[in-house]
Amino acid sequence: MKKLFFLVLILTLALVAEENNVKTGWSFGGVPAIAYDTDTGFKYGALANIYNYGDGSTYPEYLYSIYVEWSRTTKGSGVNDIFFDSKHLLPKGMRVTADLAYLTEQTLDFYGFNGYEANFNSDFIDDDSNNPNYISRVYYKHQRELLKITSDFQGHLYKNNLLWAGGFGHFGTDISPVDIDELNDGTDESDMLPDTTTLFEKYVENNIIPVDQVDGGNTNFVKFGLIYDTRDNQANPMHGMWTELLFVVAPSFFGNDYSYSQMIFTHRQYFTILPKKLSFAYRLSYQGKLTGEMPFYMLPYIVSSYKTVDGLGGKKSIRGILRNRIMSDGFAYGNFEFRWKFFRTVLFNQNLYLALNPFVDMGITVDKYDVNYDEYNDNDNNDNDITKMDDELHVGYGMGLRIAINENFIIAVDYGMAKDERDGSSGLYIGLDYLF
Repeated sequence: MKKLFFLVLILTLALVAEENNVKTGWSFGGVPAIAYDTDTGFKYGALANIYNYGDGSTYPEYLYSIYVEWSRTTKGSGVNDIFFDSKHLLPKGMRVTADLAYLTEQTLDFYGFNGYEANFNSDFIDDDSNNPNYISRVYYKHQRELLKITSDFQGHLYKNNLLWAGGFGHFGTDISPVDIDELNDGTDESDMLPDTTTLFEKYVENNIIPVDQVDGGNTNFVKFGLIYDTRDNQANPMHGMWTELLFVVAPSFFGNDYSYSQMIFTHRQYFTILPKKLSFAYRLSYQGKLTGEMPFYMLPYIVSSYKTVDGLGGKKSIRGILRNRIMSDGFAYGNFEFRWKFFRTVLFNQNLYLALNPFVDMGITVDKYDVNYDEYNDNDNNDNDITKMDDELHVGYGMGLRIAINENFIIAVDYGMAKDERDGSSGLYIGLDYLF
């Protein structure tokens, strides 16, 4: 954080120069990925975005974008991700986005299904020596290894605003309980995790998670739909709409153990309040199962025509609440934020601006994931894991800071707080780009 504020100070003291400094050729931006967690260890790595602007005639739109993220923790978690985006690689302005990622997560969040139907008790993970309800810091965790391969395409149907969308993807998922022995290796005795049953293991033991889904599996799917896009700028639009209706189909003849289909409708709109300085943006979305049965390991994803990300809950959906807090067959969510570009300059021949974005995010279960709790045995916690109540609106709110270089490389810092303690307390997120 000190480095971040030091950078802000440098930019604030910089001399204001001409704003329209058109970029050409290749441009590069990156930030280190450094963090520490008691259980997973020290995290090190970097994430970067490389842009090609060609002769500058399309600036601020780029010809090609390549996003790369590589990070490791000393206990074995890792991110290996490369994402490509271009409207100029294929003929007739056809856009292609492709994502290749291999993710190893030793402590992936798992809070049960259908939002508040499953309880979250912060005492269970609070290792304060005076807390009699403490179970384990990883009580709400399990382990996941994910190979993600996706390719998506868009082409014009009418002028430049109405587009068709199509694509395909493969998610290879390996699931297992948290490896307590590995996380305790080399740890001080006072910080060691107890060898106890996690929530995920309870769900497995009580057949809430079907036995043939416990270890994960492979999912192959196709995606298709329509997009209406009138944005004036992709990285941070000041006006316009971005609306899409998508369908995802994962049929059994693709080699899937489970076949299902989904519908996703997302509407985003942007309003100029003060030209070049202040705008208001919102996103409303519904994602739901249409047919078949989705395996539990495919529930925590938010699908779009651009990129599929983890959710619902966390830095890409509802900032301030727990990651993947809402896992259900269908959910709805909304994001609302102002975006104020309060400072602009050119520094070292790079276009820069600083922006603040106060926000409110929310989401709710619409279609429940079918769960049978009749035989759930929770003797240890006196039935505190399950509420069986209908879900309610989950709300997070907070403030974000953006540092934009050449309009497209945008360092994002968001701090969100949960309105309800059943969703956690708060979260600090450092990454790239606006939320939508």
